[in-house]
Amino acid sequence: MTTWQEKRDRYIPKGVGNGNRAIASHGKGATIYDEEENVYIDFAGAIGVMNVGHSHPKVVEAAQQQIDKVAHPGFNVIMYDGYIKLAERLSKLAPGDFDKKTLLLNSGAEAVENAVKIARKATGRQAVVTFKRGFHGRTNMTMAMTGKVKPYKFGFGPFAPEVYHAPYPYMFRKPEEQGDDTYVKSAIDDFDLFLKTEVAPEEVACVVMEPVQGEGGFIIPPKAFVEYVAKRCQEHGILLVADEIQTGFARTGAWFASEHFGITPDLMTLSKSLAAGFPLSAVVGKADVMDAANPGELGGTFTGNAVACQAALAVLDIIEEENLNERAEVVGRQFEDKVRTWEEKYSFVRGFRRLGAMAAFEIVKGDGKTPDAEKTAAILKAANASGLLLLSSGLYSNVIRFLAPVVITDKELDKGLEILEDVLKQQ
Repeated sequence: MTTWQEKRDRYIPKGVGNGNRAIASHGKGATIYDEEENVYIDFAGAIGVMNVGHSHPKVVEAAQQQIDKVAHPGFNVIMYDGYIKLAERLSKLAPGDFDKKTLLLNSGAEAVENAVKIARKATGRQAVVTFKRGFHGRTNMTMAMTGKVKPYKFGFGPFAPEVYHAPYPYMFRKPEEQGDDTYVKSAIDDFDLFLKTEVAPEEVACVVMEPVQGEGGFIIPPKAFVEYVAKRCQEHGILLVADEIQTGFARTGAWFASEHFGITPDLMTLSKSLAAGFPLSAVVGKADVMDAANPGELGGTFTGNAVACQAALAVLDIIEEENLNERAEVVGRQFEDKVRTWEEKYSFVRGFRRLGAMAAFEIVKGDGKTPDAEKTAAILKAANASGLLLLSSGLYSNVIRFLAPVVITDKELDKGLEILEDVLKQQ
């Protein structure tokens, strides 16, 4: 009998990666079961999608009720209240004491593309600034904006023009001779130099920044650097776009990571945990900027799907009712307490950082800094074989990241940490 794995290899391109080759059967909270009822603690959350957990009953109920009514009338054809309700709630949740509007789309990359479209239309400028090690998607435009060649960009060019990659500070990898304050000042000076040598600020439509770099390695920038970038944008009429696709909806202990840095983006891109697994994304921003496009210039066939909108409204209710922003800080602290003990036990565990429950650490070689991608891959493989869904990230593929559902129970968290520690002991 042909197995699912054999059929996968026969009918699905090898370019689609699989961290675990089991077949998921069902899941609840932070636990997934395969077709043979093997149990997996989920520290991956479908790459940051399941902040409210798998199959939350309120999400399931909301989606079922909507699909019984009408699955997708198409908002560009005839309106429905779910799209409007969600746009209202996201507009009110987004930072900023000004009128905001919301455009709903399908995926994170689509949100980023539309944010760039809107910024260019609103400013009459073409240049787009992103940051080294950043990740914004796999479409042509967002590949151009992404700061890692392999596996995302290699062989897929040419890419969209007028995209520039600015420096982004990485505290764990700062020069040893530099103190923190000196390094932050150097990062700010480098950003100023970038605006002199790479692209003139008068030509820049938008700066697209992840408040915490996700695929780049869960890199948390110094607040002073983020504030300075925002200040320069304001000085030069550049629209600041916060890519909150991986950082939003309680992941960092706030609705959006921007709140931790005290900045007010002109536009935000949202997706991933917005709709608990249903394809949905959004661009939220200043009303006058969002209105720069004329009727028919924004939208798409499946954008703002009615079922996904109801799922998203349920997600927002769950975050509020279950106090998930507060829970994220509790979960993140518990994860940190364990990893700090590992940094003392294992010479290859270094560089822990977190913002709320967005946490990570690095796997390094004997010198305490050199990335060890080979050992990282071995840890991931062993963890998945032992019942823990685990992901890496980072330019050097040596960062182990924590993306468990924020609703993870203490029991599930303890079990996952126990599996991971057992794997680390074997290295």
